[in-house]
Amino acid sequence: MNITTMGIDLAKNNFSLVGMNKHNKIVLRKSLSRTKLLRFIANCPPCLIGMEACSGAHYWSREFHKLSHRVGIIAAKFVQPYLKGCKNDNNDAEAICEAVSRPNIWFVPEKTVDQQAVLCVHRVRQGLISERTAMLNQLRGLLSEFGIVMPQGRYSAQKRIPDILEDADNQLPMLARRMIARLWQRIKQANEDILAYDRELAQLVRESEVATRLMTIPGVGEQVATGMLASVPDPRAFKNSRQFSAWLGLVPRQYTTGGHIRLGRITKRGDKYLRMCLVHGARAVVANLRDKDDRVSCWVRDLVERRGYLRAVVALAARNARIIWTLMMKEENYRAMAA
Repeated sequence: MNITTMGIDLAKNNFSLVGMNKHNKIVLRKSLSRTKLLRFIANCPPCLIGMEACSGAHYWSREFHKLSHRVGIIAAKFVQPYLKGCKNDNNDAEAICEAVSRPNIWFVPEKTVDQQAVLCVHRVRQGLISERTAMLNQLRGLLSEFGIVMPQGRYSAQKRIPDILEDADNQLPMLARRMIARLWQRIKQANEDILAYDRELAQLVRESEVATRLMTIPGVGEQVATGMLASVPDPRAFKNSRQFSAWLGLVPRQYTTGGHIRLGRITKRGDKYLRMCLVHGARAVVANLRDKDDRVSCWVRDLVERRGYLRAVVALAARNARIIWTLMMKEENYRAMAA
């Protein structure tokens, strides 16, 4: 059984495998439990193994590399066109096997254990921020039932909560007051936890020369710097800075027919979290332009006047993404250009 290409449909406990020989003929169809998968792969001759980018893909990729196999992690949207018939584990594995053998398919870069650990900080922190926002919204809704309207903004709302709890004349029932007080304690605990995660990210930046270099770019903070290093194992996987920006979904969507090129809104493909961080960093730069006269500030100010605030923010985020790739490739600091 001369297998040259193998597709594995990953799952929690049961895995479907399809193998092809050098003539692209299927010579293996098999289902294995989690405990038997590595043993079986170890007994297979070195081949190209394809998997969808999902939970556990990077772990299995590292394990298969130790067994001298080549591994390709593929985004699910690139596997879908090769799916034949109804969706099931066996057909999925066959589609993965077909996709990984294509010469022009794009592979997801394999992440190291340390990179995934850094991403754990980002994911937990972002999840806690979402929970805090949900709790604040819940608190707003509960208080509005008693005729108490909270001010807009997170900081203004949190500043008002202690006064509401201490006000004995606002006719807030004691039971509701106790529930809101408990909710307020959870919000304060979330604030402390998020601050602890921010300190973790700051420490990671201090320990990384590349992250410190990226921090020299206006609009790039600890989140963007550490997130980029954890998500981009090798910048050489991209041909140029525009391809890197396209990977983050920050380039215009293109619709071309009959030689007529039409550009629309940004594609919003790729890592949503990294794109969000870049956009928020660009917002901070635009909000603090003031009377700065360097070339970038003048360009952004002119873009805001011509195209509007939001387009200027996205354009600056795309520019920062390109600069990030350039600095990672050239291993140098950002140099601001005078007007």
